[in-house]
Amino acid sequence: MIVYDLLCSNDHSFEGWFRSAGTFDSQVATGEVGCPKCGDISVRKAPSAPALVTSRGDAQGIAVRLREAMGALRQHVESTCEHVGERFPEEARRIHYGESEERPIYGEASPGEARELRQEGIDVIAIPWPQRQDS
Repeated sequence: MIVYDLLCSNDHSFEGWFRSAGTFDSQVATGEVGCPKCGDISVRKAPSAPALVTSRGDAQGIAVRLREAMGALRQHVESTCEHVGERFPEEARRIHYGESEERPIYGEASPGEARELRQEGIDVIAIPWPQRQDS
């Protein structure tokens, strides 16, 4: 496994884990790698030395811990925020402009919708939820 420090065109930095350098190149070329903060798919490597996971056991342990952390984050969001589904962009705007009560919400938005919300000054964060393992 290779871990790269990445930057989107909005200069948000984040990490990406890839099976190989070729995997990174092909996923970036097909738009499969997006910024977790803004959803931007214009991604490049940040200047740094790549981190290599040297054994399959190391990679599996890291993957398990990452999956557990993402599960805990998902549980926190689902228990403390209102799910508004595909209405997320509309409801985020209503809250931002004082047309709806202020409260934490989550839901679905395309990368383009998320970008438009940010351009309006509305803070949104894209969270790449892993698929559920429990059913």
